[in-house]
Amino acid sequence: MTRSPVPFLTSSWPWRSLAYLLSGGVLGMGVLIPVVGLVLTQTVAGLAAVAVIGLVLAMAAGPLVMRFERWRLRLLDPAPLPAGPSHGPWRTRLRDSSMWRELGYTFASMLALWWIDLGMLILAVGIPSSLMTAPFQPGSPVFLDVMAPLAGLGTLPLAAYPITAWAGGRAAMTRALLVPREAELGEVVRSRARLVDAFEVERRRIERDLHDGAQQQLVALTVTLGLARLDLPPGSPAADRVEKAHAQAKRALAELRELIRGVHPHVLTDRGLAAATRDLAARSPVPVEVDMEFPSRLPSAVEVAAYYVVSEALANVAKHSGATRAWVRGRLSAQGTRLLLEIRDDGKGAADPARGTGLTGLADRAAVLDGTLALSSPPGGPTRLTLEIPLRQET
Repeated sequence: MTRSPVPFLTSSWPWRSLAYLLSGGVLGMGVLIPVVGLVLTQTVAGLAAVAVIGLVLAMAAGPLVMRFERWRLRLLDPAPLPAGPSHGPWRTRLRDSSMWRELGYTFASMLALWWIDLGMLILAVGIPSSLMTAPFQPGSPVFLDVMAPLAGLGTLPLAAYPITAWAGGRAAMTRALLVPREAELGEVVRSRARLVDAFEVERRRIERDLHDGAQQQLVALTVTLGLARLDLPPGSPAADRVEKAHAQAKRALAELRELIRGVHPHVLTDRGLAAATRDLAARSPVPVEVDMEFPSRLPSAVEVAAYYVVSEALANVAKHSGATRAWVRGRLSAQGTRLLLEIRDDGKGAADPARGTGLTGLADRAAVLDGTLALSSPPGGPTRLTLEIPLRQET
């Protein structure tokens, strides 16, 4: 609303805001009229009885009020809200914090917020409307017959700004009251987990396409060149060129296999984390001792995160640590609910994640799964990297 007013005034936001406040104003009028009538006609004792009855009615009407509030909130905020309190017995509902939060919001709406909605509409729309109807009021000056309607027409579009501002503030307040901070954080974590899952599915698709497509073609090319070399006279120029092409095809095939293994190794999918870790250890230039056994396969997301932590850690051991030996140990916690992974080496230590060792990205991957990655690497060594990830059943 701070830029050109034309796009805003021609958008749907002023009308949606008007509908939002009108719905609240109608309810506010419906509550205000009976309350004023009771106040004017009841004694003090009667008012106390009415207050008690009103309290009970408000508690009973709370679920309907909140269902209405959730519905009209979608006019301005289409993001889904978490489910409301349970609909079980009252004893169960009374222990639900969301029930008390919604009950408090119901009282605030009935006692103040709906009336404020109504007052905002009266102020924002009533002033231009009174100017536009000034010529029809008895005894109005003649000059108002022309000037007042023009002023009313000119100020009517301005009413969209306070209406939209108040409606936006009301919608934000409603979401803040109905959605606890924990629910918002939980949704962020779930959203990040969905992104990681989608990314992992895409990695597997790329790995499968490379394995079944490009790799098979390179294998066929290598075999064809090998057979062609056998058919050519040894030492001939053609035989030398075919032999060079055969060697290049073999190198390309080896590089492609390494690339596929880096994207998503087949051994991890087929045989699990322990076998994939032993495969990494067998290919490491630094001797690695692996102590890892699990009673069953771990959740796929946990296996993938743990595999890349081990892969990155062993790559750092080979490149930066100066170690002569490394150890990888994996086990489940005593309750069987967490994966505990440890990678150690006897190198020089002083490892710093800020120097581009890839550990920051791995820590983010672990955090998506509610896991933690800790590094201990004092100068002189040893370096110890620990990973903890809770195990959750995949749906």
